[in-house]
Amino acid sequence: METVNVPELVERLGSDEDAVRKMAVFKLQTNIGDPSFADLFIAEGGLTRLRYLTLHASGNTLAYSLTSFSRLLDVDKGWDCVDEEMVERIVELIVTHPLVNILRGAMSILVSIVSQPSSMRSAELSGFRALKPAIAIYPQFLEMLVTRLSSADHALCANALQLINSLMRDSITHDSEAEWPKFIQKLQDLGVIRAVYVLMQDPALQDLAHPLMEFQSLTKVLLRKWRDIPLDQEKPEHRRALKGIHLASNPEKNEEADDTRRSRKHHPEKWRRLGFESESPVVDFHEVGFLGMMDLADYVRSHGDEFQKLLLEHSTKPAGQRCPIARASLAVTSILYEHFEVEKSDMDDSKFISESRAGFDKMFQPLLLHWTRLHVAGLQAFFRLWKATAAEAEDLDKLIELVRILIESVVGGADRTKDVQDVEEELADFEYNRLRGLQMELLELTYEDAWGQHLRQVRDELHHEALQFVKEQRIRSLLHGCWFALDAKSDGPKSATYQYAQLSHNRRYLHFGSFDLMGDQAPELDTLPEKIDLSLVSSVVSNVSTEPSATAKSSRQPATKITIHGHAPSPSNHGKGTGHTRSGSRATQKEVILLTLRPYSHSIASEWLDGLLMLLNQQPITAETTKLIDLVSNYGLKIRLLNVRFDDATFAGEAPPVPAREGLDEDYYYDVFGGV
Repeated sequence: METVNVPELVERLGSDEDAVRKMAVFKLQTNIGDPSFADLFIAEGGLTRLRYLTLHASGNTLAYSLTSFSRLLDVDKGWDCVDEEMVERIVELIVTHPLVNILRGAMSILVSIVSQPSSMRSAELSGFRALKPAIAIYPQFLEMLVTRLSSADHALCANALQLINSLMRDSITHDSEAEWPKFIQKLQDLGVIRAVYVLMQDPALQDLAHPLMEFQSLTKVLLRKWRDIPLDQEKPEHRRALKGIHLASNPEKNEEADDTRRSRKHHPEKWRRLGFESESPVVDFHEVGFLGMMDLADYVRSHGDEFQKLLLEHSTKPAGQRCPIARASLAVTSILYEHFEVEKSDMDDSKFISESRAGFDKMFQPLLLHWTRLHVAGLQAFFRLWKATAAEAEDLDKLIELVRILIESVVGGADRTKDVQDVEEELADFEYNRLRGLQMELLELTYEDAWGQHLRQVRDELHHEALQFVKEQRIRSLLHGCWFALDAKSDGPKSATYQYAQLSHNRRYLHFGSFDLMGDQAPELDTLPEKIDLSLVSSVVSNVSTEPSATAKSSRQPATKITIHGHAPSPSNHGKGTGHTRSGSRATQKEVILLTLRPYSHSIASEWLDGLLMLLNQQPITAETTKLIDLVSNYGLKIRLLNVRFDDATFAGEAPPVPAREGLDEDYYYDVFGGV
């Protein structure tokens, strides 16, 4: 700045030669951003000459003049020259001029004018109202502004979006409740949402980060404002919206389907048949305000045929089975509101942008801009789940939770570049079983975080209960008895080919016998000639985990076998009743094979091997039994999770007493899993 002679520079700005003026204003644009220089420049009368060039120059001289004036306003100086003539000139340039370097400067000037606090200027030149007279002359201004968002020049896109943001913010802040929604709607009709959505997905997002983040924040501001407007039937717009929803339902046709003979004018379920909780629909909008009304009205308007078809289908069903369309719509609005954290301030995100260029995919939410489409897709997913689950009125909260998980998974899992149409299709195609699986995973993670040690204790208890349950089931298989192939190396009758084994009712002896044929009925326990005293059993081993070979599969001799080892009884008791004795020292008794069983299937092998082990108070070892124990344990955990809330009093104080039934003992079990 020291090398610039300010009086000489001001004089050259007024030169008759364009080349001289152009060089002077070129030098001016690089220095005018310094407040001290700006004060000297204004003191030397330079402001009047800069204004003249801004109004009348062309080409690069005009471009440099616009940039200089914009930077002067940035240091909060030069406002005396901002009048209707200046604003009209700038608006004209934006509408008619093709050169990018001129458009950038012009838009920057308007951003400063619109954003400048009204206390610094006259009321006529405050915010958006400062532009309205000029826009009346050039009504295509807003359309051209939105068009500039598609420019290949990112700096121009950023300037255009920054100006749109300024106009939106000023309108939302200062215009009346009747005016600002019209302006926002006009911008949306011109395609601003689609244009900004494309910019948010641009790989070179860094160049547009600040204005894009501001637009995203303004979108949240709009959603908050709409949500904070309570539904009021005294307001004509609100009354018309409600009436439109009622008329779109084709009330005459649906009332005929209800087969009612009551006066249509006083139909007792005018609003409840649409899915409202009562005949006072305003109450249902308490949580989501006019935003919920807008979403419901948009769905009814854009999907009227589907809306009428749903009502007609459900009109023939009992009241408890009808899908509550209105409440479902309001629930989806609330879910989206929470998902996109609309209440969150944008200050933290803006700060992050200023400090880092990483993490854009996390900060920017282009799908937020397609709120209406996501609401429709979420609502249609609700209808699909209602039908798939045959839900009833009391299931409403459960269905809402499923839709919440669906949106969190699909919308929350979408990256920045994923197109909204792909998201809609995924919401429509998401399988119910997969959704339930996600729900259980989330439940377990949520309760794990909330309860930690308590949940682990519940898991341990359920695993122990499952172990006891499966132990009883396995032992019951032994009590029922089973046919086996006869071991070819056994000492049994040479003509016999089958063996039958069964556990005694007191669970102390394993009875068995050899047969040449399998009878239609199992042998009686007291007809089995052999038995083993289980107190003499030392170990049970098997190759049950080994897959049978192809040869074994094709033969009548199963490859799987279970070998029961034990201590040989004392000689004095050897004979037919072997196994009765418990006398003698184990140290002096010889360990021998007491019995070999050859199961015909792996399932039988698993039941008998683990049944014998658990009968001997040992741990089961087969994969089938382990899987069954885990299944029962996890099933119990899921039941508890699905029926418990964080504030459930069940977890406070002592557990309630277990209901008793007179005459009931512990000798029972449930065959929940059929033939397992």
